[in-house]
Amino acid sequence: MAYQKIRKAVFPAAGMGTRFLPATKATPKEMLCLVDKPLIQYGVEEAVAAGCTEIIIVTGRGKTTMEDHFDKSSELEASLAAKNKTALLEIARSVSKLAKIVYVRQPEALGLGHAVLMAKEVVGNEPFCVLLPDDIVDADTPCMKQMVEAFYETGSSILGSEVVEGDAISAYGCLDCTPDEKNPRLLAVKTMVEKPAPGTQPSQNAIIGRYILTPKIFEMIEGITPGAGGELQLTDAIKALLQYEKVYGYSYVGKRHDAGDKQGFLRATVELALKNPQLGPSFREWLKSFPL
Repeated sequence: MAYQKIRKAVFPAAGMGTRFLPATKATPKEMLCLVDKPLIQYGVEEAVAAGCTEIIIVTGRGKTTMEDHFDKSSELEASLAAKNKTALLEIARSVSKLAKIVYVRQPEALGLGHAVLMAKEVVGNEPFCVLLPDDIVDADTPCMKQMVEAFYETGSSILGSEVVEGDAISAYGCLDCTPDEKNPRLLAVKTMVEKPAPGTQPSQNAIIGRYILTPKIFEMIEGITPGAGGELQLTDAIKALLQYEKVYGYSYVGKRHDAGDKQGFLRATVELALKNPQLGPSFREWLKSFPL
């Protein structure tokens, strides 16, 4: 069966990034540089590789540098062209050509569900991706591309999932699920538990910051009750969606870096720098000589 093509990706990016203060006092967390690109660009490139042509970034106050980053910079391009710096000129131009990018404002930080709801009018009545810029997934086949292929197989909402061992699962949303008989990477979701107490988790399958959602999710978000702090939780809306539609987890192939955490950001910097063809060899030699 042919399902509706996924063309749009939503990036919730209105948070204040308090875990990275003071760096994020005036700079959006999503614009922190991981090796040679801001965090959000990794996600945008992943969405484009998955076939998305329209990027919807949900922003808040003080986030205009994201808009500037993905916009054309005539002054910079003219300066690089005049100096015959063609390689840098192509890099600068490529960023503004990634996709059509639309910005919507989230006036208050009222949870991930509320951030997704802000994109309702732009998304319209079609399935769409959600990518959290904090989660950087290093994969030969981009994580969202894997998930889009799973969507075309099922026609259902897909939640990115990875196995988190031991009690560390208590820091995540957790899937109560069973593997699909035809595709073991697909996990048929029965329900979800948000941050289960140690020893109570229904599985070790955690939800990560990658989602494909059908448009009915907007109705579900509008119908749920706000939780602590008046926030609308996306997991509550997905649990409500299960009453009407199938939902699957997807055990993607790749390595996730939690770049929303200082330790995770540092580890991602080292690992991605080592894999960088220009920087990796010399950086590796320096690390070998570094006194530990």
